[in-house]
This record gives sequence, C-alpha cells and structure tokens, in this order.
Amino acid sequence: MNDRKLTHADLLEMKRWNTPTIYNGWEQITKHDPAADAFNLEETVDFMPQMGPMVGHAITIQFEPSNADHPRNSPKAWSEYREYVASIPGPKIVVVQDLDKPRCVGAFWGEVNSNTHRALGCVGTITDGAIRDMDEMYNAGFKALAKRLCVGHAHSWPVRWGCDVEVFGRTVKPGQLIHADKHGFMAIPDDDATRELLDAARFMDTNECEHVIAAPREFSGKSTRELLDGVNDAVAAFNAAARERFGEKGEW
Repeated sequence: MNDRKLTHADLLEMKRWNTPTIYNGWEQITKHDPAADAFNLEETVDFMPQMGPMVGHAITIQFEPSNADHPRNSPKAWSEYREYVASIPGPKIVVVQDLDKPRCVGAFWGEVNSNTHRALGCVGTITDGAIRDMDEMYNAGFKALAKRLCVGHAHSWPVRWGCDVEVFGRTVKPGQLIHADKHGFMAIPDDDATRELLDAARFMDTNECEHVIAAPREFSGKSTRELLDGVNDAVAAFNAAARERFGEKGEW
C-alpha cells in the first residue's frame, strides 16, 4: 500500500481549508509552476458559497446544448454516461466543458441531474457553461462553480466523457484531484496529490497563524514603528520556518 496516497479521511480534512490554503501548501511541494499551473485562469462564479469548499476526483464530460444532432445520433448516451459515473469511486466532482463557449445556450445542470449525480457519489460540479434550478441544486447538496445562470436546458446531451476537458482556461484530466470554493479551483497534478500536500497545507496554515497573522493583530498599544518592526520579524520567522521545512521560503 502506498502510504503517500490520500485517503478518504484525508480528503475530508482538506475540506476544512479554503482553496487558497491548499494552494499555499501545494506551492511548497510542487515541481510545477505556481504562477501558471493547476488553478483556473478565468473567473468562476460559486453559486453555493455557503456550502464551503468541495474536494473530489474529476469526472469529465463535454456537451453541446446548441446541437440537436447529439440526441438523435447517440440516444443511449445518458444511460451510458451514468453507468460511467457510477463505476468511479467517490467523492467525485463533475467537470463539464460546454462546447458552445463563449455562448450559453442551455444548462447541463438542474434539479433532476444534480439529484441523480448526488445519489451516484458526486459532491458538485465545475462547468464553464450555465446552470439552472440553483435553489434546488443547493437543496440536493450539490455545489456548483459555473459561468452563469440560464433558463433552459436546450439540447443538453452527453457528447464525450472520460476525456481531457478544458474549463476556465485549465485542462482537467479524468480522475484528477480537485479542490474548489468561491475563490476558484485547483486541478492538482497527479504527482502532487499525496499526503505531502495535506501536510504542507496544514503546516503553512499554522505557520501563518503563528507569525504573519499574529503580528499585526497584536498592534494594540504599540507605535507604528513597533508594528512595522514586529511584522518584519514575523515575516522573517515565517520564511525561516518554511525554508527549514521545505527548503524554500513562503510567499513573503
């Protein structure tokens, strides 16, 4: 057994932090470019921010709601796609590429589809298209990051699934670990989806709390000079702790 692999309990712990905190840990352990890789490059909208972060492995699918040929040409696509979703262990996040982009003709998601996917172990979706039935999706416990709301579903039909998709400027591969909240999302590279990521996020969060967050909050009764000196000392301590742990300083 690979003891570096993230367990279900680890994923539940990752939900305790927001996506920027996961990023702070990731940049300490990754060999990828922290200024270009893993996160969305276009703006997302979190329509259920009150649900907090979601974590899961990517189920990937493309659809093209403007095209009426898909239902005629692939009449069994919905049932075949649901079989695919059911075959993948959870927790799962469905990443949907709208091939009509930049238009939004119809929604892949609504009350029925979100309830069905929730029953199949999916916790939410990221789609560069639209959603509808937002309140009903929330009641189903199904979180959504999307481009916008819309009224209809048009010719909403699975076109391809289990393939690489591009959403919000980021390519996502099937099975890739996703962490998402109101800030956006991270599609974590497979070589970084390990216990080291969780440990690093936990360490960097504590490092911030003990140093660069604590210093300005202790400003009461101090002069501006004392505050500035205290912040500088805290930054030095923060960077020293990160360097000792990871060999690199933190963001400050």
